[in-house]
Amino acid sequence: MAAPPVSEAALAVLYRDDVCAVVDKPAGLMAHASGLSRGEDDFLLHRLREQFDSRVHLIHRLDRATSGCVLVAFDSGTAAALGKVFMGREVRKDYYAVCRGWPEAAFTVDHALDGGPGKPEKKPAVTEFERLATAELPVPSAEHPTSRYALLRCMPITGRFRQIRRHLKHVSHHLIGDTSHGDGRHNRAFRMLGVHRMLLHAGRLRFAHPVSGELVDVRAPLDAEFSKALALLGIAPPA
Repeated sequence: MAAPPVSEAALAVLYRDDVCAVVDKPAGLMAHASGLSRGEDDFLLHRLREQFDSRVHLIHRLDRATSGCVLVAFDSGTAAALGKVFMGREVRKDYYAVCRGWPEAAFTVDHALDGGPGKPEKKPAVTEFERLATAELPVPSAEHPTSRYALLRCMPITGRFRQIRRHLKHVSHHLIGDTSHGDGRHNRAFRMLGVHRMLLHAGRLRFAHPVSGELVDVRAPLDAEFSKALALLGIAPPA
């Protein structure tokens, strides 16, 4: 499911100081050039270097189709310090997702994953999920006259390639709009309703500041397309 065209307007800065920042990446924008970029020349990293007029180091990445919080550093020392915080699993990341079906109120997926193309070795991967709301649409699904969906809070403990998307597929609660690991029938149903993006959003990021040690707690609002999907489902945006 292709995301809407990405605006070239300045990216929203959710937090900034002298050594680091958190920005709100729009859906459809790749983090940086890679083997998956297919000849594109518009990347988050390039935009941020121009916007901040500074060197920028990405501390972590989001998939092209995922929106929300991305942490960056302005110097290599800060980047190394924040990288250790991420590797030490001292960062709390909350994602919001719409999936097919009604999963349990709270569940954990502990399922090893490989590192993506060219990285066949499987490593431990754990994601905690919390069901925030459920909805039902009058759209036939298999032998059922309606289709069920849920809004989830997803909290990855590890950081593997497409971890949330692949873990939801593993438990048959596919992420809506995911053309690689999702369910085509449900993706088409949402496209018919005017929703043309993958419904995964990095909504909150909490980490210890690399200099002060104080907790930085940043939230990214849902974009218009994700909000439209929730409105169609009759679900209020997460607080």
